[in-house]
Amino acid sequence: MADVTRRLARGAVAAAAALLLGATAAACGAQTEPDRKAAGSGDPAAPSTSPRAGDGTRTEVRKAGSVGAETSACPLPVVFDLAEGWSPEAVAHEPDGEFAALLEQGPVSLRCEIDAKPAGHIGFLRVWAGGAAGDDPRAALEAFVADAAADREDEVYTRTKAGAYDAVEVRYLNTGELLDAPKRERAFALTTPDGVVVVDLGGLDSEEHEQMLPAYELARKSLRDS
Repeated sequence: MADVTRRLARGAVAAAAALLLGATAAACGAQTEPDRKAAGSGDPAAPSTSPRAGDGTRTEVRKAGSVGAETSACPLPVVFDLAEGWSPEAVAHEPDGEFAALLEQGPVSLRCEIDAKPAGHIGFLRVWAGGAAGDDPRAALEAFVADAAADREDEVYTRTKAGAYDAVEVRYLNTGELLDAPKRERAFALTTPDGVVVVDLGGLDSEEHEQMLPAYELARKSLRDS
């Protein structure tokens, strides 16, 4: 009986140790993040995982239509799903117009503004397009960010997917002196047969930005050919 008791005790200890090691391995795996790259270092970035939550509280969104087809509010090189309440509007271009320069960032031009106000937020998803089919989306995105925010910090680029397309995403903190406080910014870029497409998320402040991220993620994950 004493031998049986000792064997049972040793088995219980071994089982507990295995459970502890498994939990430790799972915790370590959960904390692993992809290698990320600050702008200009020249090293490739690893594929990105789901974006990390910031300080705000995200709201859930439901799909309500799409934008990008020829018959939609904004004909674009790609199509993606819209979050419920978000309202798209095409942006007209006048090459010699007073605000023509404001509609250009890096190699792309503003093609569509998707207003979050009907959904209860202050901000936009903006879609930009330009360049050529063989352009590097990373280079285009770097030029886009340089034009968008001269003063910025924590600029990080990652490889990701936009639908079936290989894409590049950037996250950074806009620290422009005209802002009341630094705010988070995010955008992704991809190259299509018609050139580069950049989709960026702008908000009143970092809290609005965080709350609008589900609509941005819906657009990125649902992106497809027009």
